[in-house]
Amino acid sequence: MDLPVNPPVQPMLAKAVGAVPDQPAEGPVWSYEPKWDGFRALIFRDADEVVMASRGGKDLARYFPEIVDAARRALPPRIVLDGEVAVARPVGGVNRLDWDSLSQRIHPAASRVAKLAEETPAVFIGFDALATDTLDLTGEQFDVRRAALLEAAADSGDERIQVSRVTRDPDVAKAWFAEFEGAGLDGVVGKRLDGIYVPGKREMVKVKHKRTADCVILGYRVHKSGTGLGSMLLGLFDDTGDLRMVGGSSAFADKVRLELQELLEPMRLDPDNVAQGEVSRWRSAGSAEWIPVRPELVAEFAYDQMENQRFRHTVKFLRWRADREPESCGYDQLEVPLTYDIFDVLETGKSS
Repeated sequence: MDLPVNPPVQPMLAKAVGAVPDQPAEGPVWSYEPKWDGFRALIFRDADEVVMASRGGKDLARYFPEIVDAARRALPPRIVLDGEVAVARPVGGVNRLDWDSLSQRIHPAASRVAKLAEETPAVFIGFDALATDTLDLTGEQFDVRRAALLEAAADSGDERIQVSRVTRDPDVAKAWFAEFEGAGLDGVVGKRLDGIYVPGKREMVKVKHKRTADCVILGYRVHKSGTGLGSMLLGLFDDTGDLRMVGGSSAFADKVRLELQELLEPMRLDPDNVAQGEVSRWRSAGSAEWIPVRPELVAEFAYDQMENQRFRHTVKFLRWRADREPESCGYDQLEVPLTYDIFDVLETGKSS
């Protein structure tokens, strides 16, 4: 592969901010776009050779052969694009991003990869261009790179290759932040119009959804060191009155881990047994074991997104809620975003 920008390349990153930044009075500085909730990926194409690398430089091409084929069919012969790999599935009559289906695409068996490529095909959503033909674009401003991205991918004619929408209107970006969550998006990203592409540096800004929920403590896992609490398992009551596990909270300081284990140990439902959680390719049988406790304690946790009635990521402990009864902790307390079809967000090449 002999491109102006060759792998490996660390993608440019974003730093978290509390709100969508406004444009200054003297003229637009920011370009805003939806924040996609998928696998970050860089596509390098040099004729028939296509490399698809993750944020950490790992090979993604073997897991998404349909995108590699689409890149060969639809992209220019020499191109480097930055974007996100995602899977969209129909939910309630509309299409939304499906993290569970995307995660299952990372599988060691070639036969399984081929089967999933047919059943849950992915899309590549481009949002930046690093090189085209013989030109290294990393030193160019974003509006130049955006133009190259549109020329390369906006009219590719292949549904596997898409382009993210952008706007320079902060009010539109704020509306996207609220509306597009129904399609499974993760927030809004801002890029400076005069900014160059800086690999591995947090030169962009991101605004992510943050919420809180009061959850019942169902149990805990012992820390991998064998001492103290590793994580708390959390539950919510559904509309039938059943208490369902919705995720976990971890990353406690050493002193807090010991204090939490001391608190929960006397509440064990069966001191002689542990429960067996779900075992997957990400978690071994031993690490899936957890210790059930009496569902009497309630705490408030910060979370960013739910999917399939579970928290998408590990949530953060905020405070104990001695004023809440466990039975009052249900799904009805959670904000349910408006339903929005992902393909309405992916109007290729459209900007406001």
